[in-house]
Amino acid sequence: MATPRLRFAPSPTGYLHVGGARTALFNWLYARKHGGVMLLRIEDTDKARSTDESTRAIFEGLNWLGLQWDEDVVHQGANLDRHRADAERMLANDTAYRCFCTQEELAERRAAAEANKDSFKYDRRCDRLSAADIAARLADNMPFTVRFRVSEGHTSWNDLVHDTISFPNKDIEDFIILRTDGTPIYNMAVVSDDIAMGITLVMRGDDHISNTPKQILLYRALGAELPQFAHLPMIHGLDGKKLSKRHGATAVGDYQHLGILPGAMLNFLALLGWAPGDDIELMTRDEMIALFDTKGLQKKAAIFDTKKLEWMNGQHLNLLPIDELMSRVTPALVASGHVSAEWLAGHSEWYLKLLELLKVRARTVDDIVQQAGPYLTESVVYDPDAVARQWKDRAFTETALAGVHEALSALPGWNATAMEEALRAVAERLGLGDKAGKIFQPLRVALTGSSASPGIFDVLELLGRERSLARLSSALHFIANTTT
Repeated sequence: MATPRLRFAPSPTGYLHVGGARTALFNWLYARKHGGVMLLRIEDTDKARSTDESTRAIFEGLNWLGLQWDEDVVHQGANLDRHRADAERMLANDTAYRCFCTQEELAERRAAAEANKDSFKYDRRCDRLSAADIAARLADNMPFTVRFRVSEGHTSWNDLVHDTISFPNKDIEDFIILRTDGTPIYNMAVVSDDIAMGITLVMRGDDHISNTPKQILLYRALGAELPQFAHLPMIHGLDGKKLSKRHGATAVGDYQHLGILPGAMLNFLALLGWAPGDDIELMTRDEMIALFDTKGLQKKAAIFDTKKLEWMNGQHLNLLPIDELMSRVTPALVASGHVSAEWLAGHSEWYLKLLELLKVRARTVDDIVQQAGPYLTESVVYDPDAVARQWKDRAFTETALAGVHEALSALPGWNATAMEEALRAVAERLGLGDKAGKIFQPLRVALTGSSASPGIFDVLELLGRERSLARLSSALHFIANTTT
């Protein structure tokens, strides 16, 4: 079998959308699974809307995800001469013809059809011109487009996602392939480029299904072998509507800056329209390649659920080797202003322990940064909800925290075993019996400002004796000087 050749072909008219990234991923997975080639084509023929900034955003997004292409980037705008030459070949083999109808004339006919409640379809009047009439118009430099002559019958293909799809050709008008300025229409440029690039499988969103019969007709007119086609389901928001900015962040770059890991993003995107089977959800990139099969591609629309993405990111955070996690968290911690890179480097053992404890509860790098704040500052800000819930009984809280302060101050060593014995003794004195947890929650708020944290003895060890006792004193002062 020939080496599979696939392509991702975005237009540089905006950021890399998550839908585009999903399409790139599926093409990349297929190529890697089958020893194929993954190509990147920038479809920049729309000069008015294409920008260098958008092209850079596409490159950056793909590089962040680790979706590397295998040959030089193809810029569609550089291939205009070939596009025109292919259109000329179709004029020569009589599968296309010149149309001299003006935009104004076409608009009048369309309006007349609408007035009669008819659907407008080009009536092929220019296809009935004599050779002499055409020659005379060309001699007068009359502007013309080039239209493809659609034959009778049906155009069908076996789609890898949707099985057999068939369009009656009578529903396809003789479509334009070259504008009056000689530039190609989308379908013309795409087919010309795909033939030149030797593409064997076109995998793209199912919003392109209506383009496919036209493109198949062009392949046949140019005498080229048809590629396979696979049309992927659309991505919708939780409301069932096509994913857009109203659903939140839709650019891949946004998620990069929100603390999402590239491996987690790939894993999440892979499950938007594809199922690996056996209820598998968490996958590394290598596992995705091994499991990828077009039989798992789904017809129904996929749902983009940001909470599911965050959950998946948390799972991938936990799977990261601690050194790699450190390399991702450190710049974010430094940027937060909590600490310097030099300080972290000088306290690497302590820092590693902190990361091991915080990553368990985190879903994003930003979560880790937020959780790390109380361990990197001299004082804490109390969460009002935590205070309302855990310090509701001010008298009990003040008595309990004072007892904890006294017990911890008397410890000769600062370790979990000694601290646990001391706190359980405090609980006994307060008449709590074996329910020491009733003093752990008020203590957690005093130490971190929050009601959620790693284990209380881990928190005490990380903060150390001096800061732990200082925070207990601050909490007691806060309670004594705050009215309920």
